Amino acid sequence: NEQIQEKYNVEENIRQLEYVISAQNKVAVAVNSAMVLAYHEIGKQIYVASGENDRAEYGKQLLQYLSERLTTEFGKGFNVRNLQMMRKFYVMFPNAILI
Repeated sequence: NEQIQEKYNVEENIRQLEYVISAQNKVAVAVNSAMVLAYHEIGKQIYVASGENDRAEYGKQLLQYLSERLTTEFGKGFNVRNLQMMRKFYVMFPNAILI
């Protein structure tokens, strides 16, 4: 058993695997946090540009325009409904520090 342990250093390999898993989890949390802040900022920009009334014709046109442009540049996830939710997220939580 000792020879096997020394030759393959199994325990150390397992510890390293745990570090990898821990690092992956930390990266996922960091990415999620960054995305939440990005969505908050997008919502803020939409709110500022369209004002308080998101039902106004300008607001609808803006959302459609942004949806098309952002989807082209960044891929899926920027449909009109998602942009509306980002705006709503900002309205509900205007202070990003608290998020």
